[in-house]
Amino acid sequence: MADDVYDVAIIGGGPAGSTAGALLARAGRRVVILERDKLPRFKIGESLLPFSMKAFTRLGLQEKFAGAGFMKKYGGEMCGACSPEGVKFYFKDGFGSQTDHAWQVTRAEFDKLLLDHARECGVEVREETTVETVDFSDADVQLRAKAKGAVSGELRARYLIDASGRNSIVGSKFKLKKNYEHLKKVSIFAHYDGANRDAGIDGTLTRLIRAHDRWFWMIPLAHDRMSIGVVLDAAVYKQAQQTPEEFLQEAIAEQPVISSRMDAAERVTPVSVAADFSYRNSKLFGDRWLLAGDAAGFIDPVFSSGVFLAVMAGERAADALQVVLDDPRKRPRLFAQYEKAVQRAMKVYLRFVNAWYSKEFIEVFLHPQDLFQIPPAVNAVLGGNVGTDFAIRWRMSVFYTIVRLQKYIPLCPRRTLMPHKCEESVAPAEPVAALS
Repeated sequence: MADDVYDVAIIGGGPAGSTAGALLARAGRRVVILERDKLPRFKIGESLLPFSMKAFTRLGLQEKFAGAGFMKKYGGEMCGACSPEGVKFYFKDGFGSQTDHAWQVTRAEFDKLLLDHARECGVEVREETTVETVDFSDADVQLRAKAKGAVSGELRARYLIDASGRNSIVGSKFKLKKNYEHLKKVSIFAHYDGANRDAGIDGTLTRLIRAHDRWFWMIPLAHDRMSIGVVLDAAVYKQAQQTPEEFLQEAIAEQPVISSRMDAAERVTPVSVAADFSYRNSKLFGDRWLLAGDAAGFIDPVFSSGVFLAVMAGERAADALQVVLDDPRKRPRLFAQYEKAVQRAMKVYLRFVNAWYSKEFIEVFLHPQDLFQIPPAVNAVLGGNVGTDFAIRWRMSVFYTIVRLQKYIPLCPRRTLMPHKCEESVAPAEPVAALS
């Protein structure tokens, strides 16, 4: 190929694009990342999963994370709005666990660290550059891009990774997006200093609080900071006709599980609103392109899957292209395998999310019993284990069966999920598994 043709062009410098770019550049490939914004930029999604740790080690990022002051995260906790105590889980106890921790990060700093690392690995990074058009031929990809304060220019690459986010450039071009109408959610969130945390490693846990028609997150960050947000149906938020500040303040005040920790807390960022509409693209590859990260799909923020799926896709895309660049004959098989792996991971989280939005999920979860090692299997999926391990898959099927049965038979105590209204039905003679 001519010297002016890149091996791979990547649209988007978020976790997916930076991961793929760094790995390809370290393998000696000529890579360019075209990023619309100037990093750092404020983003939500601060809680990472342990199944990303291998990728971060491979990239050489673990020491940089520690040096940046990111907090190690050892697990999570789920609570009901009517429950004074939640159920904690620790990553070390997950089925087939290979690490005891992940990281809690400030996304602005995390994303910039990853993009700077890609640059250090040899990627040509062009920030504040908007991709205007993408066209494909049998031989290459042609992109027209415009840098801030400059005229539009053209570049060519042998292959393209579209990691451009939810408004996927390639996905939009080919009309691939499939929305999940039942998951039209909205997040209202901010950062606070001074919120009360538990002692020891419990102070690192991500806390999820399930209420009647919404759920909350509490994510401890470094430097005494905490991310707090609420997720609910977009229609319910719109109907409230409140400002984001009013809505978040009132929502927190109504939840003693949260407000009891906020006596000395001070909000230190503006209140933000994000439309968390879940979707997947029906196709994730073409002859010259792959979709990665949010450009491939987004499955609700509840289990912190966003960055995990982005890093996983970025790593797999880089590995596939590394082979295909040398032997294009392997492209159909490797690109299809890439799509299958990413779609399978999103399907696992979609099933988990659908269960979460049923009241029965939290009723089962908050009544933990160790049965058939189901708790470690659920723990593993919460940690990012979305592989084909049969030992996990059959246990998760049992867990989902219990959740479905709970709707009709009170296998576990009923819960209102309303603060101060914790009426419970009589417990069954033989309680079944949630997570311990």
